[in-house]
Amino acid sequence: LVLNLISFFRYLQNILLQIYSIILVRFNLYFLPKEFHEFTKLLIDKKMYQLYNKKKLHILVKGEVEMNKVVEELSKIGIVPVIALDDAKDAEPLAKALIEGGLPCAEVTFRTAAAEESIRIMAEKFPELVVGAGTVLTPEQADRAMNAGAKFIVSPGLNPKVVKHCLDKGYPIVPGTSNPSDVETAIELGLDVVKFFPAEAAGGLNMIKSMAAPYTNMKFMPTGGINAGNLKSYLDFGKIVCCGGSWMVKKDMVAAGDFEGIKNLTREAVDTMLGFEVRHVGVNLQSGEEAEDLADTFNKMFSFEKKVGNSSVFSGTGFELMKKQGRGTHGHIAIATNYIERAIYHLEKRGFEFDKDSAVIKNDRLKAIYFKGEFGGFAIHLVQK
Repeated sequence: LVLNLISFFRYLQNILLQIYSIILVRFNLYFLPKEFHEFTKLLIDKKMYQLYNKKKLHILVKGEVEMNKVVEELSKIGIVPVIALDDAKDAEPLAKALIEGGLPCAEVTFRTAAAEESIRIMAEKFPELVVGAGTVLTPEQADRAMNAGAKFIVSPGLNPKVVKHCLDKGYPIVPGTSNPSDVETAIELGLDVVKFFPAEAAGGLNMIKSMAAPYTNMKFMPTGGINAGNLKSYLDFGKIVCCGGSWMVKKDMVAAGDFEGIKNLTREAVDTMLGFEVRHVGVNLQSGEEAEDLADTFNKMFSFEKKVGNSSVFSGTGFELMKKQGRGTHGHIAIATNYIERAIYHLEKRGFEFDKDSAVIKNDRLKAIYFKGEFGGFAIHLVQK
């Protein structure tokens, strides 16, 4: 990729020089001083050299790859705990609690003196943790954070000096924005993912939707005022990568060493996000006649509406009566979720496997997928709400 880009920039340099020669002829600009022509060619050469300089290109490409990896992982996780540690001794048990609770990521803010050491401990003890540095205000802080093991940088505002430094170094950077001017600056700097902060105070979801309309390629990571009550409304919007929040890592709990409580709150946050609920139970029957008879019985018994399909008969919304032996010894159970892709990620982290061949995709979106194996004689599948 780097070599191809270098070749492209050299080709572009030649095109620019040819265009310059054509302009000279077309507008008869040969009367201009020789020094002007030499300066123009030197300027083209210098600018293009800066672009295709192999070392710089390597850093830029590496930074883009790392940024994409971080964004993809955070998108699957869905929630980024935002933490401020006063004592680095809390870093290891807190990271452990977050991972066991189901959120293998953290944004450690540089608001305290313990931030750098906390990041170092987390990165060394738990390499699977996607740990980032938040509230980064200077290039020097960015260097310290990345040297300590941070995988990405977050800033509360958009400081072009900090952003350019991070890009030049190949650091994944998510600067803060709160208005269209900030977003335009981010676009000018080559970014397509930004933080939206402080989310609720700056206009919340409505503000993000308003800004996303003209800036169609920009995605957002809102933080500030996000909680269990409004989390889903944010994540439902397709331009949001993930949400940052601190309600599962309350400072008083960290100070009290209540990491078991933090683990439980973390698991609760994940379950709230995924929103699991039983959609229906499928019952394997021997024939279509038997399925319809049972549906008629349920209708007489509970007034459940009977709907006849090709392979099954629905009784209300809670029972799917199969016309022949389907998946599972006894049948199947459908579990609905708010975000099926995120649910797969988290359930795999919990040790469960999925039958990829069973995936149902409509309009390029995953709609349903079965777990591998049976549970109490039932096959279980996820379905997107």
